[in-house]
Amino acid sequence: MKVARFYAPGDIRIEQAPEPEAGPGELKLRVRNCSTCGTDLKIMRHGHHHIDPPRVIGHEIAGEVVAVGEGAQGFAPGDRVQVIAAIPCGECGYCKRGRQTVCPNQRSMGYHYDGGFAEYLTVPEQVLRVDGVNVLPDGLDFADASVAEPLACVLNGQELAGVGPGDVVVVVGSGPIGCLHTRLARARGAAAVYLVELNAQRLEQAAGLVRPDATIHAAETDPVAEVLRLTDGIGADVVITAAASGEAQEQALQMAARRGRISFFGGLPKDSPIIDCDSNAVHYRELTIVGANGSTPEHNRRALRLIASGEVPVHDLITHRLPLDGVLDAIHTVSTGAAIKVTIEQ
Repeated sequence: MKVARFYAPGDIRIEQAPEPEAGPGELKLRVRNCSTCGTDLKIMRHGHHHIDPPRVIGHEIAGEVVAVGEGAQGFAPGDRVQVIAAIPCGECGYCKRGRQTVCPNQRSMGYHYDGGFAEYLTVPEQVLRVDGVNVLPDGLDFADASVAEPLACVLNGQELAGVGPGDVVVVVGSGPIGCLHTRLARARGAAAVYLVELNAQRLEQAAGLVRPDATIHAAETDPVAEVLRLTDGIGADVVITAAASGEAQEQALQMAARRGRISFFGGLPKDSPIIDCDSNAVHYRELTIVGANGSTPEHNRRALRLIASGEVPVHDLITHRLPLDGVLDAIHTVSTGAAIKVTIEQ
């Protein structure tokens, strides 16, 4: 079978490999779609401390069950499924308290286990043990289902930030995650959503799809001043930084309303993780700052339902579809910012 393997930064190879077999407690899938994300670009450029090369990467996975290993319950050949990316252990104190996203023993598809840039893969027993394989709702195609994983992460972030009815929400960053945040905020009842972006072309493309109430081109307009203008000086109830930008995080503190909630959704580069934070602003304005890290199996199930029901449509966000041979082109397209969502389909 054909796979895309990561060997070292700058070295991802399309090559042949033996088809895997489903061992005890495992499933064998025919991968139908595996979508790309910014993390794949980071792996391509810098590698990852959890990846011991060579490794088949790709973690936004949807496919068809073709074999069921001994002891794997609840699945049959022909089942159409989506697979979680982040795999909690299910046994530590954090998992037992319902905090699976911060499980210290977490493992991941495409990092610790071979991922979805392949014709076939085996789903490890650990994934099934935490109920991490989800049968697709009727009528949902594989491409849309592969977007459930990033939407699950967005859902976790908005729950932590308490996005709800009547909120004014600012989303900083108009990539695929920013687009999903915009649509999910609407589905959760936000009164207005403002989209902030440095790249004018990217902002125009995203806005044409997700239709925010206002766009702010941060390269030409002070986003803090503009948010305050749009809100009559009050500020936003929720600010979500869906970009790897320390400046965006600092600005989020300034554009949040009193008792505003700020989600540091996008992580910062490891060599520059420190920002300036006016602690008195947090104190006197009673601001809440939350992080957001991944998603749980339950978030993935709910994300699938949101997509299938049309509450959070994703089909039009998939702007590029490439074959498995095109993985390098897909990652390059992600790097240019010319796409919203790029999927590998077969």
